[in-house]
Amino acid sequence: MELIAEQHDAATVIRVNASRIDAPTALQFKEEMRTLTTQAVGRFILDLQQVDFIDSSGLGAVVASMKQLQPGQALELAALQPIVDKVFRLTRMDTIFRIHGDADEVIATNTR
Repeated sequence: MELIAEQHDAATVIRVNASRIDAPTALQFKEEMRTLTTQAVGRFILDLQQVDFIDSSGLGAVVASMKQLQPGQALELAALQPIVDKVFRLTRMDTIFRIHGDADEVIATNTR
């Protein structure tokens, strides 16, 4: 599991460089997210473009990553693949997270 953080004026984009967030990778994901989100402030956009599978452990790790943020920080999601998007919608997590079509578009829109 590799997470790559890109600092922008509008937000920090965290790209998940893995095809799955599931039981074997959830703890590592959560720990890496904690490290990255404590090193920056403000808005975080989690780019899930490469993730084509997420299970309940992975979903729990994403929610835990949001809950450990400090006041004034926010976690948003972007580029959900159809199966991942379906999991977020079926669990109603789409009402908790702001979901964008593409992380790069969000950054471009907010820097104009």
